[in-house]
Amino acid sequence: MRVVWVIVLWAIGQVAWAQACIVHSTADRLDVKVCQQNRNIPSGLFHDGFCQPHLPGQKVSVSFADQCPTGAFGVCSEAYVDNMPYQQDIYYYGIASDARFLKPFCEQKSKGLWITPK
Repeated sequence: MRVVWVIVLWAIGQVAWAQACIVHSTADRLDVKVCQQNRNIPSGLFHDGFCQPHLPGQKVSVSFADQCPTGAFGVCSEAYVDNMPYQQDIYYYGIASDARFLKPFCEQKSKGLWITPK
């Protein structure tokens, strides 16, 4: 019976971590959409901090999902948050040529793995 409870508790923990936020920001000649998928950030901190960007001069909308939608041109997987032990996956949508700037930032600054979805 203990084994069953361990499996149930593990499954509940996995569901609790399924958390993503889609951030869409616009301004004059700017239209950016990213999705941050939580890996190990405490749920409340992710929802109330990481998913609430402050981008002066831009109109920002945030929506939440269990996971990031398909259609990204690149993903920075296992990206570390600056000066913290937390990781997230960052999905980039829009202009694929931006990967030339985003990939080095992902790999060098965030210590992540750049993935180009097929």
